[in-house]
Amino acid sequence: QHPSVNVTSILSLPLPELSKKLRDGSLSPDHVFYAYVGKAVQIATETNCITEFLQESESQARKAKLMEKQGLLYGVPVSIKDSIDCQGHDSTLGFIKNLNKPAAEDSVVVQVLKRQGAIPFVKTNVPQSLISYDCKNLIFGQTRNPLLYTRTPGGSSGGEGALVGGGGSILGIGTDVGGSLRFPAAFCGICAIKPTGKRLSKRGIMSGVVGQKAVAAAVGPLAKDVESLALCLRALLSEDMFSLDSTVPPLPFNEEVYSSTEPLRIGYYETDFFTMPSPAMRRAVRETKELLEEAGHTLVPFELNNVDYVIFNYCVRGMFADGGSSFVRKFKGEMEKGGSGLFFWLAKAPHWLKTLLCWISKPFVPRFSSIISSMKENTVDEVWSLHQEIEDFCHQFLSQWKRLNLDVMLCPMLGPALGIGYPTKLSVAVSYTMLYNALDFPAGVVPVTLATDEDEEQLKGYKGYYQDWWDRTLAKAFRGSVGMPVAVQCVALPWQEELCLRFMKEVETL
Repeated sequence: QHPSVNVTSILSLPLPELSKKLRDGSLSPDHVFYAYVGKAVQIATETNCITEFLQESESQARKAKLMEKQGLLYGVPVSIKDSIDCQGHDSTLGFIKNLNKPAAEDSVVVQVLKRQGAIPFVKTNVPQSLISYDCKNLIFGQTRNPLLYTRTPGGSSGGEGALVGGGGSILGIGTDVGGSLRFPAAFCGICAIKPTGKRLSKRGIMSGVVGQKAVAAAVGPLAKDVESLALCLRALLSEDMFSLDSTVPPLPFNEEVYSSTEPLRIGYYETDFFTMPSPAMRRAVRETKELLEEAGHTLVPFELNNVDYVIFNYCVRGMFADGGSSFVRKFKGEMEKGGSGLFFWLAKAPHWLKTLLCWISKPFVPRFSSIISSMKENTVDEVWSLHQEIEDFCHQFLSQWKRLNLDVMLCPMLGPALGIGYPTKLSVAVSYTMLYNALDFPAGVVPVTLATDEDEEQLKGYKGYYQDWWDRTLAKAFRGSVGMPVAVQCVALPWQEELCLRFMKEVETL
């Protein structure tokens, strides 16, 4: 509608530059807003990633010029995951029963974004219940990867991954309880950070599994580059966040740590010995390690132990400590259960059947047997004991970290993107991400390479560590992904999001 507005130019600007131009007046908020609305419509048509347009965002864009105080995200259109409350709009979690139940008020994160001048303009798709790293439900259907439509965008923040990855949003906000920010970012070729669980407020954010405390959920941003994530965290870690939710520690963004150029001492591993990395994953870690060494950083091998025990006994058992009964109740009256099929089925199965299946499968499919045994109803004493075990494991992990005198850790990230439907069959493949929810360490992903023909050729020899049905299925899921992005995971100690971002920036630059 404005011939003088160069939409292509607006959409090509990185967030820090766009934000600067909005604040100095060289770009108008409504011009930027409509540029992104137009692009978002295009990406939504291609990928089915948007669930709702937030109508009030139009008037917010028009009134932006009247704001007395221009925040760090002044005039920036932001996309919001379905499960994050926006006043007057549904947070469905993909459940039909949650339709037409608009939130009474904005979540704290959305309130802070608005106070910083941001304009939340769309909500994005999720898998039913959020307990999946695909992105499909009966209300809104299947979301597709913007880079290759036959691939999943990841989940549960899959709509965010598709929209930001396709260029229809410059900044997205999602959540992560087992990789739900990191899968979409890695699969769609963008960046994301999962902060320490309590660094950002979770008030007004709906959870896929109610009440569980063993595996830390977190809120975090997705964007095309690391500097955009840093700008978002600078804005969110403001006085507003701490005044609106007093349970969040008053830790403002530490600029000194983020901007440091001191050489880092970096731990690394190529595999967790539970999910065999694809050839592209292994190469991504090796190439990144070599570049970091050439840049003057010290790389130290780190050995993971008992990841299988952590996944089954801490993560699965921790999330479903009541045997999954509260999880099953969420599905009452709902038709679709496919995205969380295995967990849903096991949660509904009678105790005698689970015992029998566990006994039969143990010699032949040990991982299936382990999942069954971890889906049992725990007594109060057993829950307390579980929390103590998780705490002890965290201290052991920290002891090894301190013994090696590490600053940060370089780890594999599952990839390239799996075909649509495969995440439902491959719940065990969350080991690389879920470990850092159990530990509650900040973890981010940065795309570093693309899958090659050579990677594809080497997949013919992919066997997996257990050589069971899951390993055979994963080998199939990785195939046909030449040209798709592959990321690495960057990890820091709790509350050190700025150091995690600084490491991510280093990886991105190299």
